[in-house]
Amino acid sequence: MELNAITIGFVVFTIFTLGGGFGVVTTRNLFQGTIWLMVSLFGVAGYFILLSAPFLAAVQILVYIGAIAILITFAVMLTRSVTRIKERYIRIVPSFIGSLLLFLILLFGVTVPIFGGHLPESAPQYVASTRDLGIALVDENGYVVPFLLASVLLTAAMIGAIVIARDEKAKGG
Repeated sequence: MELNAITIGFVVFTIFTLGGGFGVVTTRNLFQGTIWLMVSLFGVAGYFILLSAPFLAAVQILVYIGAIAILITFAVMLTRSVTRIKERYIRIVPSFIGSLLLFLILLFGVTVPIFGGHLPESAPQYVASTRDLGIALVDENGYVVPFLLASVLLTAAMIGAIVIARDEKAKGG
């Protein structure tokens, strides 16, 4: 492995991604957990840049960091009276074992085909363009329904956070 700008960038974005993920699962403050989630998602956007996919990096930053993480932040801020729990019982050992198993499955699932030298027969022979992605998002046979359902779900989550916050405020919480 040679040391060049791409390798250094990969290491930096890996530190962002893994460090942010570690911060999400170890912090007890929901607001700080959301900030760590944004750091982790920024690292994933950096991976897209390294993969020469600037459109996906921009979508990662705009949609996930700019929309979803901000929505989570607003939901946490609006419902902070709900999160005033004195004691939390978190069982970290089963979660750690489960996440370690998932990590190992993903690690071997990605590295064995790459370093084994054989690509599956179903691997695509061409790379889709941005235009193909746009058509897939708006075509009725593509991903328009999941795309619209995600937007409705995010809107409903925001409305639900506002209703809970108003209900808590009316109760005097």
